[in-house]
Amino acid sequence: MIFGAKIKRKSFFYIYVGKGGVNMPRTLWVLVIGMIINVTGSSFLWPLNTIYIHDQLGKSLTVAGFVLMLNSGASVIGNLVGGTLFDKVGGYKSILIGILISMVAIGGLVFFNEWPYYVLLLIVVGFGSGIVFPAMYAMAGSVWPEGGRKAFNAMYVGSNVGVALGAALGGYVASYSFQYVFTANAVLYIFFLLLAVFGYRSIKVDQSSQQNVLEQKKTIKNYTKLTALLIVSIGYLLCWLAYSQWASTIASHTQGLGISMKQYSLLWTINGLLIVLGQPLVSALVRFFAKTLKSQIVIGIIIFIVSFVVVLNTTQFTGFIIAMVILTIGEMFVWPAVPTIANDLAPKGREGFYQGIVNSMATGGRMLGPVVGGILVDFHGMSMLYGVLIVLLAISVVTTLLYDRKLKQNITKEETVVVTGS
Repeated sequence: MIFGAKIKRKSFFYIYVGKGGVNMPRTLWVLVIGMIINVTGSSFLWPLNTIYIHDQLGKSLTVAGFVLMLNSGASVIGNLVGGTLFDKVGGYKSILIGILISMVAIGGLVFFNEWPYYVLLLIVVGFGSGIVFPAMYAMAGSVWPEGGRKAFNAMYVGSNVGVALGAALGGYVASYSFQYVFTANAVLYIFFLLLAVFGYRSIKVDQSSQQNVLEQKKTIKNYTKLTALLIVSIGYLLCWLAYSQWASTIASHTQGLGISMKQYSLLWTINGLLIVLGQPLVSALVRFFAKTLKSQIVIGIIIFIVSFVVVLNTTQFTGFIIAMVILTIGEMFVWPAVPTIANDLAPKGREGFYQGIVNSMATGGRMLGPVVGGILVDFHGMSMLYGVLIVLLAISVVTTLLYDRKLKQNITKEETVVVTGS
């Protein structure tokens, strides 16, 4: 149930990887390991993209934002393609296609990382990785349907283990040479390909999820569920637009304040480690203060706003650490909840498509974030940027509060029809 239903929460491992770590299926473990490898590789590069384009290639923040917008735009298309492929050909083939596309482009970056080859290859990387993510999330939900949100939380934690590892190593490696960053990314994608070939081939999705979509029209019409998903996804997009500033404008801003690349990468290491190690605390907070997925998201967005208020008023590295800690707590509320909503809303046989929508909205936020942030900073400064972000986050609170209103109205009507016998 999407709204009004209380979320069952016990211990950290029960929520995120199955009680005691033993209830989670082996197939999901394999998916989580793949997510860790995949994100570790990408985290070598994505937090440093703006710095590389601005400092190494000598382009403005606006140009850097536009390049990242193209990368994310390709990922949006890849998300939709990946979700559709999952519904048509299955998770294994979809993931393999995405990996091969990304691996070819990343291999190209090792040898061609100057302007404009960097831009072209980054676009291809975005498309390939865009195919992979919704397919992996949809497969996670399919191989463990009884796990509910725990399957998505496990994938979320796995992705952030990758962020912690990749960010910790990426800044250190980049301080010697960006060439090593591209090479390390390529090597990790080779490992990811091998894992997919030998580990994902035998994974069978829950066939009950491949029923005729028309069966869903016996209850709430599909377009009502799709509308609800689009509304909550708009707020999700705005949250990611704000969040992406940490990997674009804020990244460059820290360099201007004299914060080293190693220190900046440490912020992402803190982010990843806190997500992995701070789950018991957040689980307790969620248990007492967020009784539904909707309230969980709203609280998380409010925490996002607080983090940007903090970063608005600091120029010291310790201030950025505090802001990152607050931001991380907010994302631990928001990020796992939205894919869960998508999975619950999805008609049978359309789980991949719905996950594709959610992932494309997140990618859309990452696409718009750098270019919007770059323009605002170039012409109006960082203070204006933070003010705009706070307003956008406030709008996302409203969309979250309203997304299921039509669903509730339809359910009430159906219940009335059943009671009256009409």
